[in-house]
Amino acid sequence: MDTNNRFTIQRIQKEYQRQKQNVPSNKYIILYKAIKECILNIELPHDWLLPPTRILAQEIGLSRTTVIKAYELLLLEKLIFSKPGSGNRINYENTTINKSSSKQKEPVNINLYPDISQKGQSYLKNISLINRLPNKSLAFRPGLPPLDVFPVNQWKKLLNTYWRHIKSSGLSYSQSTGLHELKKSICNYLNVSRNIKCDAKQVMIVSGSLQSLYLITNAIIDKDDSVVLENPLFPNVHSIFKSSQANLIPIELDSEGININKMNTITHNKPKVVHVTPSNHYPLGIQMSLKRRKEILEWASKNKAFVIENDYENEIANSSNSIPTIYSLDTEDRTIYMGTFNRLLHPSIRLGYMIIPRYLVKIIEALQEHSHRFISPSIQVVMNQFIEKNYLYQHIKNSIEVARERHDLFITEFESISKTMYVQQKPFSSFHLLAYFKSPVSEEYETEIIKKLNENDIIAFPLSKCYITSPKKQGLILGYSSVRPAVLKQKIKKLAGII
Repeated sequence: MDTNNRFTIQRIQKEYQRQKQNVPSNKYIILYKAIKECILNIELPHDWLLPPTRILAQEIGLSRTTVIKAYELLLLEKLIFSKPGSGNRINYENTTINKSSSKQKEPVNINLYPDISQKGQSYLKNISLINRLPNKSLAFRPGLPPLDVFPVNQWKKLLNTYWRHIKSSGLSYSQSTGLHELKKSICNYLNVSRNIKCDAKQVMIVSGSLQSLYLITNAIIDKDDSVVLENPLFPNVHSIFKSSQANLIPIELDSEGININKMNTITHNKPKVVHVTPSNHYPLGIQMSLKRRKEILEWASKNKAFVIENDYENEIANSSNSIPTIYSLDTEDRTIYMGTFNRLLHPSIRLGYMIIPRYLVKIIEALQEHSHRFISPSIQVVMNQFIEKNYLYQHIKNSIEVARERHDLFITEFESISKTMYVQQKPFSSFHLLAYFKSPVSEEYETEIIKKLNENDIIAFPLSKCYITSPKKQGLILGYSSVRPAVLKQKIKKLAGII
């Protein structure tokens, strides 16, 4: 007998004995009431598979006919449902059960527990800053690559090979900072593609940029420490630094990137960190000039600060106009370089990396040991093979070609239909586009548009949410690259109709 059946029968048998003492009756009635009570008390979850009638009869000491009769009564009451070939399952789509479970939704009595920490309260307070939408639609969710061109079969073969040759010793604990082989491959890849020279010990394998920032803030930022941020910026970056209780100093952008003149006017509370997206500023798409990158490093040296270079879509932004990374220009080892495979391959891979100054290696290692422990070794091994076999380079090339075509198609279709919005004019450099309103609108109007789009299976992020201070413009951040051309045209028509 499998474990699920054993636990289920134990629950039913216990209730059967209790019902037998309290309500003498026919055996099938007693069994029916016992199972019903287990369902009403939510001891058996929704969609839970009940034991086959033969096994339940044998274990409780009843005839199979008795069990069948009990199941039939439960079916009549719609407390269980039956599918041919898949047995009988618990059904919670029942008003009686919903009412009985409503007591679980009673407000929590906070007087029963100790206070939540200030940091915990801070993260809870700022959760609304993060862009999280439950809708599964791909159109037009920002930050998605062309998912349909990902080489699933190549990845599957590499994964199958891993499990075919894995030894039992490989199933134990792994290095918290990542497998050395993958870290070395990332070093080589970045050296060739971005002239970044680093040691594998400086590479930290993480689940994505959000975890990188979480580790960095816990390693560097104390309450009220000052942090310089681009304005606008990633809402998720805003949320992390605000939740860490840092003193945020928002700096606007000019044509060359974050405004260095305004940064030089900061005289009190010298910042510990500046966070920038130089290859392709999010969401405006401004590429930081070489001159400004050098100025950022000079400013950081003067202020004894760290530079976080969030290079989230470097491969796309630098496909036609490559500028040296801040990390490669840094002579003082004060740049934290962040990259991710989630935006390049697919978000479900949950794999990213950061290169940190030697000064921070031990503290980040300690934080990783105390938190997520390590990323799945199987994913890391396969990613390493994906890089070594040149699959990554091939996929990047394919993704750029497909994304560029969809980028141009989106703009053409959108501008031919939309009467109230226009697309920001800039070269192809990212997996998202900005659409501005032709006439000034309120944040409330922008929010209402987002809500209506979501109700119609269209995802868009609000531009206003990217600003730390009062937003300068309202608009929509739209992802186009994951949507096939035929669907893209249909969705743009629907979007235009709504806005």
